[in-house]
Amino acid sequence: MEEYLTITHLKKQFNDVQVLKDISLTVRKGEVVSIIGPSGSGKSTLLRCATFLETLSGGSIAYMGEVAAQTTEAGKVVYAPKKQFQQIQKYFGLVFQNFNLFPHYSVMKNIVEPQRLLLKRSKQEAEEVAIRLLKKVGLEQKTAAYPCELSGGQQQRVAIVRALALSPSILFFDEPTSALDPELTGEILEVIRLLAEDHMTMVIVTHEMRFAQAVSDRVIFMADGMIIEEGTPDEIFVHPKKERTQQFLNNYAD
Repeated sequence: MEEYLTITHLKKQFNDVQVLKDISLTVRKGEVVSIIGPSGSGKSTLLRCATFLETLSGGSIAYMGEVAAQTTEAGKVVYAPKKQFQQIQKYFGLVFQNFNLFPHYSVMKNIVEPQRLLLKRSKQEAEEVAIRLLKKVGLEQKTAAYPCELSGGQQQRVAIVRALALSPSILFFDEPTSALDPELTGEILEVIRLLAEDHMTMVIVTHEMRFAQAVSDRVIFMADGMIIEEGTPDEIFVHPKKERTQQFLNNYAD
């Protein structure tokens, strides 16, 4: 299966603190990969490095076989030339835990503007894409609404549509339900489940264990800035090999 994302020996340091220690992973076409682990284990930092919101301290990242960042023999991280880098950035989308919608834009404008800016789509084409995707998440009636007029679950669904409208090959979710109450969490998990059924390639940082177990092809357990264990949902949740994984899951079961 085609590798959509390849991370090799990724390191991230903030001052003297090593937050990510030698992380290597691949995500293949159509795979849903969930990343679980205790707070402070480096899950969100890994996502921020993978989407270039943070600079790397070492290692390499490639999308669709194109190297976006790599470390030279001298230990310096170099990024792809500007034009190529901008192209690589179009391969992925990111949904944040706090929605990050523009408050002064309507739902439609929130979805249309990035398409026009980044993909140079016409207004009509961008609006057609927006309507099609809003229908998919049950929000086609909300095109003229502003974020403040929507529930948290609706805002997060708009954020997902905005990311999907840019036609990414791979979609990242950083704890997409952590800002929502339990009632609204279900709405978002249902949208992600539908995307999984459509074979959308996704990497999901989540603390929703049952959901990760149900929707993932592969689960990665992180602790202390390292990947401790990875495998199928069955291997991680039912038959974990490492004591640290077992310990973490026992805390969740309580």
